[in-house]
Order: sequence, then C-alpha cells, then structure tokens
Amino acid sequence: MAEPGASVRSERDGDRVTLTLAGRLDSATTGVAWREAMAAIEGAGRLTVDASGVSYCDGSGVGLLVELRRRVQGAEVRGLSGDIHALFDQFREGVAPASPEPACAGFVEELGKSTAGFGRDVAALIEYVGELTSALGYALLHPRRVRWKDALLFAEKAGVNALPIISLVGFLLGLIVAFQAANVLKQFGAEHFVADSVGVSLLRELGPLMTAITLAGRSGAAFAAEIGTMKVNEEISALETMGLSPVRHLAVTRVVATVAVTPLLTIYLILLGLAGGAVVYASIGFPLGSYFNQLQGALTITDLAGGLVKSLAFGILIAGVGCLRGLQTKSGAGAVGESATRAVVSGLVLIILADGVFTVVYFALGV
Repeated sequence: MAEPGASVRSERDGDRVTLTLAGRLDSATTGVAWREAMAAIEGAGRLTVDASGVSYCDGSGVGLLVELRRRVQGAEVRGLSGDIHALFDQFREGVAPASPEPACAGFVEELGKSTAGFGRDVAALIEYVGELTSALGYALLHPRRVRWKDALLFAEKAGVNALPIISLVGFLLGLIVAFQAANVLKQFGAEHFVADSVGVSLLRELGPLMTAITLAGRSGAAFAAEIGTMKVNEEISALETMGLSPVRHLAVTRVVATVAVTPLLTIYLILLGLAGGAVVYASIGFPLGSYFNQLQGALTITDLAGGLVKSLAFGILIAGVGCLRGLQTKSGAGAVGESATRAVVSGLVLIILADGVFTVVYFALGV
C-alpha cells in the first residue's frame, strides 16, 4: 500500500501483469506508488493498467503512466477519466523506449572518426581559403565595394584597443630577453652585446610572433564570437537568402583591417621591447649611447623587413581563421564559446607552423 490517497494492486498471469491504480496520484503520493508499480511489472512481457479508480492525477501521476507505457512496449492504459485522458494523450505519442548504454568505441573506431573529422576540416579550410582569396581579389579590383567604415571600426578594435596589452607585452619581453642575455654574456665579459641580442631577437622573431599570439587570443577569438553569434541568430542564413556571400561581407573587412594593423602593432611592440632592453642595459652600468650604437651595428633593414613580412602573414591567418571558425559555429548554448576556443587554438597552431616555414625559408635564402 502506498501513502494515503493512492493504491497500487497487481495481478500476474505468466508474463502478463494487470496493474490497478486507485486514489490520488499527485506529487505527494506518486513517489511510493511509482516504486511499487515498477516492482510489480518487473519481468512483464504484457501489461494492462487499470486507472479507472484514479480520482485525481497531476503531472507526477501522468509521468508514472507514461513510464509504465515506456517500460513495457504495447502496454494498455484504460479507464482514465476525461481530463486525465486528455493530459495523458499529450505525452503518450513519441515516447521512445530506453536506449541501451552506448558501447565504448575502440581505438580503431576513434582513430577513424578523428581522421575523418580532420579530413573534413582540411577540406573546409581549403574551400574557405579559395573563397576568401576570391573575395579579396574582388575587393582589390573593386575597392568601392568594400565597406571601409566597417574596416576602420575593426582596425580600431584590433589595433588601437590592443595598444595597452601590446605595450605591456613588448616592454616586459625586452626586459626578460635582456636579463637572460646579460646572465649568459656576463660569463664571457661581453655584456655590451645585450643590445645585439635584444634587437635581433625582437626584429626577426619575438616581435612578430608575440604580436600575432596576442592578437590571436584577443582579436581572433572576438571575430569568431561575433560571427558565431550571427550564425546562431540566423543572420548568416538571412545573408545567404538574399544572395549575399558571408565571406565577402563579413570576412573581407576583418581580414583587411587585421592585415593593416598587425605590422604597425609589431613595430610598436619592437620599440617598447627595445626600450625595456635599454632599461636593463643601463642598469648593468653601460651608457644608453652605447646601447643605440650597438643596435645600429647589429640591425639591418633586412631584419625589419623579414619581421614585417611575417607579421603580414600572421595577420591573414589570425583574421581568416577567426572568421572561418565563426562561420562554422553550430547551434547550442556553448557553440559560440567553442568557436572562439577553436579560433584561438587553430590560430596559434597555424602561426607556429608558419613561423617554422619562414625560419626555414630565411635560412635557405641566407636572410
């Protein structure tokens, strides 16, 4: 017997069970009735539920009836009063039986899924690169078709608004490199070569690389989140319905703006890094005039040009990947955040790969 107000009685004939419910099935009584009913139908192949004695039934009671019908396929529920029957009918259709626990995929299956996913990602990337190249070529041939106001807005967000973090990263980077170089060169009495170490490392490698990493975590994620939100809100679908290319209208302006500001930010970071190196150089007892003389002798225009070429390529990768991940956003509450994360990770990986390619090419050319 359940709690007062509800009763459960069962009769078994082989694998056939007749379950009789009576009284009130509400939130206070259904819990005990539920446990008794589940125990009564254990192993049942056929089930008939007689609910003619149910005087009241709320959502809890309907949940019990639905669960009984789900547990035993083909179960018959009869005797429901008009109001209860109408409520039950809203839930009785489309109730699927419990699915078994999914088996753990084996190593080969997981490897196959990962390989297939990687292949699809590469195919989508190649398709996107072709579409973006075509859109950039169209913008170059028809500059009046480019929305320059939007490009200036994105340049402000990616460039001007990034100056504080770029300043901090550049100055501390110069300090760190100078201190590390001073510790090593001190063993050979060659501390004055700290300026050479700081200048060459910033111009050729650390300046473009750290600028790109900072922008990937800041602007690349922002582009993916903005476009991803538009995708979730079906604004991208609206553009496609009107016959407008999302790549041409959303990605081109962001890529152009990022490519324009990345070299400028790189130069700014290098200058702040040289200033940080100058602080360390002066702190170890050398005049600043000697620092600038050392820089003039160690640095060439080729070093600066090589770093700026890197920064241009990094800018294209950051904005392009950010827009791609935004356009690939799926539906769901965490889709935008996932796209932003993928944009940062993909951007960093591509930046490191591109930097390795540049290093090998520069070495082969003797630059």
